[in-house]
Amino acid sequence: MDGRRRNPYELTDESPVYVISVAAQLSGLHPQTLRQYDRLGLVSPDRTAGRGRRYSARDIELLRQVQQLSQDEGINLAGIKRIIELENQVAALQGRIAELSAAVDGAAAAMRQREAQVHASYRRDLVPYQDVQQASALVVWRPKRTGE
Repeated sequence: MDGRRRNPYELTDESPVYVISVAAQLSGLHPQTLRQYDRLGLVSPDRTAGRGRRYSARDIELLRQVQQLSQDEGINLAGIKRIIELENQVAALQGRIAELSAAVDGAAAAMRQREAQVHASYRRDLVPYQDVQQASALVVWRPKRTGE
């Protein structure tokens, strides 16, 4: 959450507000079909204190998706359940990737900032060079080779 308090009466796509008869009408399915989908774990609505089902707008959309996959694509309910599970898994992984990318970006920015601080701390004094003989000389250093 972003630090603000949410209004407990604010409705979102996740708010469970529809009773089973309304959810059935909105999704174009029979209430008994919704009960079966709930038993199979395809669409699991929230429950009231009295155990009544309450569907959210997201649940209604999922019911429509199940109907479309079943009727139009000919996928059986076990296959649909697996598709839904995989889609949820993909969404969770995409969220995790976004979190990790943000963490990597933050670490890279901190590293660049620290590197800039280190470079800024270097002494940049000019040191005069005086050649005693006023001649140019080039000195090449070569490390001793092992075995010599």
